[in-house]
Amino acid sequence: MGELFRLLRKGNKSAMIAAIVNTIIAIAKGTAYMFTGNVAMFAETMHSLGDAANQFFVFVGSALSKKSPTNRFPNGFGRLVNLVLLGAVLIVGIMAFETIQEGYHHILHPTKSEGFLINIGVLAFALILEMYVLYKAMKEVLHEVGAEAQGLSVIFKSFANLGRAKPATKLVFMEDSVATSGGLLAIIAVVISHYSGILWVEGAASILIGLMMFFVVGRVFLDNAAGVLGIADEEMEEKIGKLVIADPDVTDIQDLAVIKEGEDLHVELEIEIDPSLTVAEADDIKDRLQEKIMAEKGVVDVTIEFDEEDGIETWKPGEPKEVTNK
Repeated sequence: MGELFRLLRKGNKSAMIAAIVNTIIAIAKGTAYMFTGNVAMFAETMHSLGDAANQFFVFVGSALSKKSPTNRFPNGFGRLVNLVLLGAVLIVGIMAFETIQEGYHHILHPTKSEGFLINIGVLAFALILEMYVLYKAMKEVLHEVGAEAQGLSVIFKSFANLGRAKPATKLVFMEDSVATSGGLLAIIAVVISHYSGILWVEGAASILIGLMMFFVVGRVFLDNAAGVLGIADEEMEEKIGKLVIADPDVTDIQDLAVIKEGEDLHVELEIEIDPSLTVAEADDIKDRLQEKIMAEKGVVDVTIEFDEEDGIETWKPGEPKEVTNK
């Protein structure tokens, strides 16, 4: 039990904050829906419920993925977060289907909902909280990639660097981007329906919110399916390659692979050195390179092999690197 609490303290903080906030939002929206019967509010309730459950699973998965390797699982549990995310998107998919179905029924059989001020008040309250969670996710993205920004530049830089963020943070960012957009869409639909009498517009908004949720499902599924297989981090390969080749004792790089497992990076490196160097000197090179590579964010282990210099240039920065399975 003590180890479990220790791991949970290492869970993704953005996911935990998002889970708590979305639970509060879901309760508020669900209560408003029971009193008003507004279909756009139903869509937003389902959306928030899906987000809350999803982000809670993400938090737990990100925490458990940091469990130390065991004899049975010597490579650790880094990919566990990808597996949890693959399961979590199923929840969002089910919620999205229900949202679209309810919206379709409302278009066919539109009904006037009551409690205009209640609907607008709850949706506005939820929108403010969702914007807060999204902003925290944006800041977390910038923190994870080592970028700095202030003011409006936080928005633009977070979108630009989203691909380099951790899987859990990326999911929270995407879900709350859709949640914020969906909340704004729901408010617009409720206002139009109330003042124009065009009741089916709430059903149309529900369908659009559901489709946005399906977009998140597809994007997250593809990203984490690749993560489960063990995807190469080409940007980090390029960075580490430049770091290694700059070492005065390294004449060439035969092979370099940086494999991303969950939030962890595993580096496999084969370098060429002068064959006249002693074993002690080669060991010094290895220690020096390991220390530099391990200092890079996310790197958890480094495997280095040596080969004698063959006079043929293998490493060419900027070109795709072939991963060799040893």
